[in-house]
This record gives sequence, C-alpha cells and structure tokens, in this order.
Amino acid sequence: MVTLPKNYRPSADEPFMNENQKEFFRQKLLQWREQLLKETEETIDSLKEGGLAVPDVSDRATAEADKALELRTRDRARKLISKINAALYRIEEGTYGYCEETGDPIGLERLIARPIATLSIEAQERHERMERTYNDDLIEQEEP
Repeated sequence: MVTLPKNYRPSADEPFMNENQKEFFRQKLLQWREQLLKETEETIDSLKEGGLAVPDVSDRATAEADKALELRTRDRARKLISKINAALYRIEEGTYGYCEETGDPIGLERLIARPIATLSIEAQERHERMERTYNDDLIEQEEP
C-alpha cells in the first residue's frame, strides 16, 4: 500500500496514474462511498422511525412527497455506489484514468471533479452530441 504525502494532490508534472495518483483516487472513491453508505443508513433509520400518521392531509402529503424524494435520492446513491465500485475495480486492474472509448488519459482535473468518469471530455462530448442527434431524430419521426 502507498502512503501519500500530507496534502498530496495529483499534478501534471508527474507520470500519469503513478502509484500516488492511484492511491489518491482510491482513497477519494472510498471516502465518497462511505459517505453515501452512511447517508443511506440514516435514511433507512429515518424511514423506520416515522410513520405517516399525520392527521392533516396537506402535512401528510408533504411528508409522503419528502419520503418519495428521499427514496429517489437513495436510488441515485445506489447507482453511484455501483459506479464507484467499478472505478475502484479499474484502479486494481490498472485501467483507471483512461478513456474507455479511446484509451487516452481522461485528465487529472476531470478525474478530480468526477472520479467515476470513464470517458475523456472529447469522447463524452461526442456521446452527448450523438445522443442529442438520436433524440432529435426520434422527435422528428413522431411529429405528424
């Protein structure tokens, strides 16, 4: 296991995805996952505690809407945890930080901002353009 220097931050001046960078992102991902799991546990505890036995109809509707929103948020967190686990696996496999489409480095700033990124900015933009074009084509086909 690599011990990172205090206040370490990956730099473009060092080899891409060296041991320090891999450990930095591994720790970042593990902390993020731990935070999400803790929030999920708190949500479960909250849902177990509170019933919807609120006498006022509008208060009950608000409580139900709040719980529905919280459940949607937790579902997003569950999907995010899956992506974090996949990123941790890529670190172990040695493919983390490289674009799944082109094989080029994703870039440190992008990974710091979005450590679960699997595509370079260019590849991501290309995907988004293709998706917009596809969606636009579908809309045109549906119009009379």
